[in-house]
Amino acid sequence: MSTTHIPALPHAAHGVPARLIVSLAAGAGFSVASIYYSQPMLGVISGGLGSSEQATGMVPTLTQLGYALGILLLAPLGDRFDRRRLILVKSLVLAAALTFAAIAGNLPTLLLASLLIGLMATVAQDVVPAAATLAPEAHRGAVVGKVMTGLLLGILLSRVASGLVAQTLGWRAMFGFAAGSVVVMALALARELPHMAPTTKLDYPALLRSLFGLWRGQPPLRRAVYAQGLLAVGFSAFWSTLAVMLHSRYQLGSAVAGAFGIAGAAGALAAPLAGRWADRLGSHAVARIAILIALAGFALLLLDPWLPKGAILPLLAVSAVVFDFGFQAALVSHQTLVYGLAPEARSRLNALLFTGVFLGMAAGGALGAVMLAHFGWTGVAGLAVVTAGMSFVVRRR
Repeated sequence: MSTTHIPALPHAAHGVPARLIVSLAAGAGFSVASIYYSQPMLGVISGGLGSSEQATGMVPTLTQLGYALGILLLAPLGDRFDRRRLILVKSLVLAAALTFAAIAGNLPTLLLASLLIGLMATVAQDVVPAAATLAPEAHRGAVVGKVMTGLLLGILLSRVASGLVAQTLGWRAMFGFAAGSVVVMALALARELPHMAPTTKLDYPALLRSLFGLWRGQPPLRRAVYAQGLLAVGFSAFWSTLAVMLHSRYQLGSAVAGAFGIAGAAGALAAPLAGRWADRLGSHAVARIAILIALAGFALLLLDPWLPKGAILPLLAVSAVVFDFGFQAALVSHQTLVYGLAPEARSRLNALLFTGVFLGMAAGGALGAVMLAHFGWTGVAGLAVVTAGMSFVVRRR
């Protein structure tokens, strides 16, 4: 059993000190933002390093690959070691990787730094289970929702910040600022975060093997992973094909497509609401409601062929707000559900859940491109509706 000690700080919310919740939310946000900073800066990086656009495109690819590998291979360590120590060590290595990127003199060096950034940015996936461990069971959803708000805001604001900084001060400055923000984050967590005793003594190979046992032995976990993964297919299909569709149909640039990312604010709003609802109504019920909301948002896209051209962009914006709200609310509900299954294995459960989400994202990107090429935007919308419907069927059980 864990011997977690929560420091006696003022203004506690849901049994967890308010300053600690803010520190955890900031930790999740600044760390996950690290994997998105490079995306708006690729053109500037290409010019600065004298590399081709195609080769420079490997920077975000390796960052995402590192993140996916880190979730599967590093996130389970949160059950084996003191989460506080693990979070602080990974944060400092992440800051070093960002600094390495800022001073990279050539593309191969930047690519290596990008892979390391992705691996260490998974500290976000250590912070969220830590929040679940610190929270009383009756308020776990609310606390997780608040921390997830920080994570989602990190995703939302990272691209905006990096675009502005790179345009005015250069891409190296952005990586430098990112490194500094992670150091500040680590200092705040070092001050506020209590020690958390390991919940298992398994060695690393046995820890990884235990993932299979958890998968086989927890049917609710499998349903949560399948449901959220299927929902991620439509989510990714929309966002990965939107810029191509806007360019081919309206000759609009990537800046307009990026502006639709403001719909991510709906996800940030959904997180704390979903957490509170999960505490009151139960995670299963809230997840079903959230999936139906996402399904309704995707279904709006099917109106595209019957609307005048001037109504399409507003339709896209409304649809994005609705399905993003549903997707993020379902994610928080599934996290709350999964964290309650085996408290001693929260980091491993989290790793399995997010591995499923990333697999769904990858499949959605690939399938979305195929549907757009063969069936147009209606095909993308149809894919999203079908997979969201399948997600609801899985969640009904």
